[in-house]
Amino acid sequence: MASLNLLVGVCLVYVAFLFAVAFAAERAAVRGRSGWLRTPLVYTLSLSIYCTAWTFYGAVGYAARSGMEYVTIYLGPSLVMIGWWWVLRKLVRIGRSQRVTSVADLISARYGKSNTLAIVVTVMAVVGVTPYIALQLQSVTLALSIFAGPSDAAGAAALNPLSAGFWVAGGLAVFTVLFGTRNLNANERHDGVVIAIAVEAVVKLVALMAVGIFVVWGIAGGIGPMMERIDASALGTWELDRSRWAALTVLSAAAFLCLPRMFQVLVVENDDERHVQIASWAFPVYLMLMSLFVVPIAVVGLKLLPAGSNPDLFVVSVPLAQGQTGLAVLSFLGGFSSATSMVIVATLALSTMVSNHVVMPIYLSIKPGGASMSGDVRNVILLARRLSILLIIALGYLYYVLSGGSGALAAIGLISFAGVAQFLPAMLGGIFWRGATRLGALSGLCLGFAIWVYASLLPSFGQDAVLPASFFEVGPFGIGWLRPYAFFGIDGMDPTVHAVFWSLLLNTGVFVVVSLLTFPKPLERLQGAQFVNVFDHSGQARGWHASVAASEDLMIMAQRILGASEAQALFRAAAREQGMTGHLPEPNPAFLERLERELSASVGTATAHAMVSQMVGAASVSVEDLLAVADESAQMLEYSSQLEAKSAELSRTAGQLREANEKLTQLSVQKDAFLGQISHELRTPMTSIRAFSEILRDADGLSLAEKTKYASIIHVEAIRLTRLLDDLLDLSVLENGQVSLNSATGPLDAVLDHAVVTAQAGGDGRLRIVRHAGAGDTTLTTDMDRLGQVFINLITNAQKYCRAAAPQLEISVGVDADTLAVEFRDNGTPIPDAARALIFEKFARVAEGEGSGAGLGLAICREIMARLGGDITHVPQSAGNVFVVQIPRRQAVATQ
Repeated sequence: MASLNLLVGVCLVYVAFLFAVAFAAERAAVRGRSGWLRTPLVYTLSLSIYCTAWTFYGAVGYAARSGMEYVTIYLGPSLVMIGWWWVLRKLVRIGRSQRVTSVADLISARYGKSNTLAIVVTVMAVVGVTPYIALQLQSVTLALSIFAGPSDAAGAAALNPLSAGFWVAGGLAVFTVLFGTRNLNANERHDGVVIAIAVEAVVKLVALMAVGIFVVWGIAGGIGPMMERIDASALGTWELDRSRWAALTVLSAAAFLCLPRMFQVLVVENDDERHVQIASWAFPVYLMLMSLFVVPIAVVGLKLLPAGSNPDLFVVSVPLAQGQTGLAVLSFLGGFSSATSMVIVATLALSTMVSNHVVMPIYLSIKPGGASMSGDVRNVILLARRLSILLIIALGYLYYVLSGGSGALAAIGLISFAGVAQFLPAMLGGIFWRGATRLGALSGLCLGFAIWVYASLLPSFGQDAVLPASFFEVGPFGIGWLRPYAFFGIDGMDPTVHAVFWSLLLNTGVFVVVSLLTFPKPLERLQGAQFVNVFDHSGQARGWHASVAASEDLMIMAQRILGASEAQALFRAAAREQGMTGHLPEPNPAFLERLERELSASVGTATAHAMVSQMVGAASVSVEDLLAVADESAQMLEYSSQLEAKSAELSRTAGQLREANEKLTQLSVQKDAFLGQISHELRTPMTSIRAFSEILRDADGLSLAEKTKYASIIHVEAIRLTRLLDDLLDLSVLENGQVSLNSATGPLDAVLDHAVVTAQAGGDGRLRIVRHAGAGDTTLTTDMDRLGQVFINLITNAQKYCRAAAPQLEISVGVDADTLAVEFRDNGTPIPDAARALIFEKFARVAEGEGSGAGLGLAICREIMARLGGDITHVPQSAGNVFVVQIPRRQAVATQ
C-alpha cells in the first residue's frame, strides 16, 4: 500500500515536471521556435481538457450505476466534432477577427459589445462551473482516501474528507496561480499551459488504458472471457431510456461548446483553423480510447470488490485489490492530471472573464485622472486574475462542503453541464441569425439560468438544505406547477431531463420572441453582420471618426494596458506602415480598429471598445474622461445623449429616405416584371388571332364546325385583348384626372347586389358569399357604376385568390360619424407584410404566377375611390384578409 506521503511526493514531482515542460514551451515561443507547439496533434490533445476527473474516475462509476448511458458523455462532443466542425471553424474565425478572449467576450462582442451582457455571462459561468470544480476536489479526495488505509470503511475514515478537500483546493489554487498567471499574455494564448495539457492528455490516456489492459488480460484472462463476464453482468442487459439518452447527448454537446475551458482551448488557443478539420476525427478517436475499457473495469470491479464499494473509485481500487500498487499510483496520477488540467484552464478562463468584465470597468471608473507610463493596469489585471482564481476555487470548495461531498461524480458533472448549456441559444443564435438582439439574449440567459438554479443547482444540496421539502411536494406557496421537478404539473420526468428541457426550451423561446419584438442598435447590427458573414469579411468595419483623437493620448492609454514596450512597438509599426517618421501614427480609423483589437486581448472587447470610443467620440473628451470609463453601457448613455439629440431629425429623415428608396426599388422591380408580363399578355392573344385568321384564310376544305371553332377562338382572344387595353386606358384616365363621374342617387344594397351577381356569373361557384344585415339601405349620391366596379373587383379577387378549403366572403356595412364603411372579409391566406404596402400600386401582384390578372385591379380601385372622395384599405389580420371601402357621409344619405 502506497502511503499518502508517497502520493504527495509523486504529485509534487509531477507538478515540477509540468512546470518544466510549460517553461520550455514558453521559452521556445519567445524565441520564435513555436512551430512544434502549434501543430494539429497538440491542438487535438489540448481538447482532452474535456476529460476531467469525472470522465477518468466517474465514467466507470456511471457505467456501474447506469449501464451504457455513460456513452452519451462521449457521444455529444464526438457528434459536434464530426458533424459540426464547420461551426467550430466559424467560431475560431470569429474569435480571431474579433480578438475575443472568452465565451463572455464572444457573446458581449456579438450583441453590441455590451458589458452588461458580459457580466451576466461571467456570473453564470462562475456559478455554473462551481459544481465542476467541486467535482475535481471530490474525485481527488476520494482517490486519496483509498490510499489512507485499508480499503474497508474504517480505513477510509482515517482521512478527513473536508480537511483533505481543503488542502487539495489550496494546492490547486497555488498551482494555478503560479502556473497560469506569471505574466499577462498580449493575445491571451498560453503556449506553456497548452503543451502541459497535451502532456497530461497522454498521461491520463496511458494510465486509464494501462488499468484497462490489466483488467482484461491480467484479471479476466483475455477478450473472450471478458466478454463472457460482461454478458453475465447486469450491464449486459441494460435498458435504453430514450428521453434521457437524447437529453444527455444534447447536454454534453452543448457543454462541449459552451464550457469556458473548452472555449479557451477550442477558440482562444487555436492558432490555425485548419487544425479543426484534423481534430474533427482525431479527437473522437481519443474519446473512443478513453471510453474503451470503462465497461470492463466496471464489470470486474462489481465482481471482485465488496458490496457497497464506491464504483467511482474502481480505476484505483481494482489494481490495489490485486496488489498492483504501482498501477494504482499511475491511475491516481492520471486522475490527478485530469483534475489539475481542468482546474487550471477553467479558472484561467473564468478569471479572465472576471477581470475583463467586472474588475477592469470598476477600476477604470474609480481611478483618478492622470495616465502612467509604467503600465500599472497590467499589474491590476494580473492581481485581479490571481484573486479571481482563489475566489473561484474557494467557491468550488464551499459547494463541496455544502453538498456533503457524497454525490456521484456523474450527477455533479451533469449539473454543471446544464448550467453552461444556457449559453448555447445566445451563442448559436448570434453567429447564425442577424436578427438576434441584446435584449433577447439577455432575457433568454437570465430566464434559463434562473430555471437551472431552481430546478437543478439548489436541489443538488438536498431537501431542506436550501429549498424546503414543501417545495418538492406542493411547490412554493402551494403552487403545484412550480415544483422543482414537475414544472407546469408534468410529473414523471427524470430530474436532469426535466431541468435541461425546460431551461433550454424557455431560454430559446424567450430569446427568439424578445429578439423579434426588439430592434437592434446600430452597433448590434454591425456586429451581427460581422459574425454571421464572418467568412465574407473577417475584418472589423468600424466607422471611427478620429479627427479629435490625439496620438499622444492614445499612446498613454495603450501603455497602461499593454505595457510600454508592447505599446511603443505597436505604434512604431503602425507609423511605418503609414509611411510616417517617428513613433506616432496618424489616428485614422484603420489604426483605431487595430488598437481596439490589441486592447481587447487584455481587457475584453466591451471595455476596449468603450475606451476607444470615449477617446474619439467628441472634441471635449480628454484622457481623464477616458480613464473614467466604467463599462460600455454607462458610456453609451453618458456620451451618446447629446449626439442622439443633435442627429435625431437627421436620422428620421434618413429613415424616411431609406423607406422611400426601398419602396421605389420594389416598385421598379414590379414595373419591370409588369412590362415583361404585359408584353406577354399582348403577344399571346395577338399571336392566337393571327395564327387562326391565317388558317381561315389559307386552309382549304375546312368544315363549318372547324370554321366556327377557329372564329370563336379569335373572338375570345380579341375580347381578352380589349379587356387588357381597357384596364390600361381606364387606369391612365383615372390617374390623369380626366375621368367624368356620372353622379346618380340609389341604394347601396342595389350596388352590392349587382356586383355579387356580376362577379358570380364569371366565377366557378366555389366562393360562398354571405351578406350581413346593416346599413345597406343607405341611399348614395355618387357614381354607381364606378363604385360597383370597385365591389366587383374585390369579389373577383376573392374568387381568384382565396385558397381556403371552403372559400367564403363576408360583406358587411357599417356607419360611423364621418364615413360609410363596406367591409369585404375572406377566409384565405393573409397577404404577407412585405407585400401589403404595394398591393395598391400599379403592376403589383402578391405572388408571381398566382392568378391571371396583370396587377392593375386594386390600383384602379384606389384611383376610383380617390375620385369619389373615399378610400380603400387593407386591414392586417392573423387569418384571412379584410378590405374596407370607405365612402364619405356627405355622399351617403340615410333613408327616412
